[in-house]
Amino acid sequence: MPDVTVFRNVLRNGFDQTDLPWVPWAEPGRVGVEYVVLWGPDPAEDEDSASLLLRFPPGAHGDFHEHLGHELMLVLDGTLDHSDGRRFHRGDLVVEEPGTRHQMSSAEGCTVLAVRARPAAPRTPEDGEITTGVGAGATSA
Repeated sequence: MPDVTVFRNVLRNGFDQTDLPWVPWAEPGRVGVEYVVLWGPDPAEDEDSASLLLRFPPGAHGDFHEHLGHELMLVLDGTLDHSDGRRFHRGDLVVEEPGTRHQMSSAEGCTVLAVRARPAAPRTPEDGEITTGVGAGATSA
């Protein structure tokens, strides 16, 4: 029988994250982000969807990338900053379509549940694609 994992009360104050197996996300362009894989791509099963808990300490940021499929993000605590200037707060549910390009960061820190239908691909931002956060003011080469 398949396993079922339950994380109780994730939207209540005091969601205990201390015992989760956080791993630093060590890829170019990512600084300070940690993750826990809930399920990941499985090439043997021809499965490329993934679900992650992401933790952004204050000042952490991801890379600039494009989504090859839909992405759903639920902010569990804190504030998540989008490179286009939008800010998402605890309880906000964000659904991004394939082709969305962004860099996520958090000035204040946050924890996010992210579900990707397909992987994301690193990209170089074009002029004006990053208006806030770590890459603000960056221009394409």
